[in-house]
Amino acid sequence: MCLGVPMKIVEVKGDSALCEFSGSKREVSLKLLPEAKVGDYVIVHAGFAIQKLDEKDALETLKMLQEAGII
Repeated sequence: MCLGVPMKIVEVKGDSALCEFSGSKREVSLKLLPEAKVGDYVIVHAGFAIQKLDEKDALETLKMLQEAGII
């Protein structure tokens, strides 16, 4: 099973970004979402940012994933 996880962009370098989620940071490709910027929440799947989310939706999704024991 694959899961897209909401992450917050903390740094952008060209067509990649450093994203943070629950204290972990990952390098993520912005090739599918080049308009994303620092401070945006994005759904990350297979190393790519695939969709922007507003902060409320991102935090709600993260809370549900934590409550379900998935993350």
